[in-house]
Amino acid sequence: MKNAQSRHGKRWVGTLALATAVFGGFMLFADASNAKAADWDDHSRDRQVRYTEWRAHEAAERFGYNSREARHWRHENHEAREREKHFRHEYRERQERYYRDHH
Repeated sequence: MKNAQSRHGKRWVGTLALATAVFGGFMLFADASNAKAADWDDHSRDRQVRYTEWRAHEAAERFGYNSREARHWRHENHEAREREKHFRHEYRERQERYYRDHH
């Protein structure tokens, strides 16, 4: 009887190990599709532009297009776009200087 229980226990451990390996492989490859290089869409300034666009849209729907709230968020959106444009310009200049000086 003890020998039968021992074989059953070993089979159970082997099954558990196989299931763990399969699940681990699945999780590894499932997450690999989400891996990507940093993009401009991930930058906080782009998120700020999207947020102010959303707030302007919501304010226009709720209070009307020419309401004080909608005008405020359109103004904030314009400023966020200007900051993003300035940041991208500075980033490109810095990259050009780096490549000119180091290559």
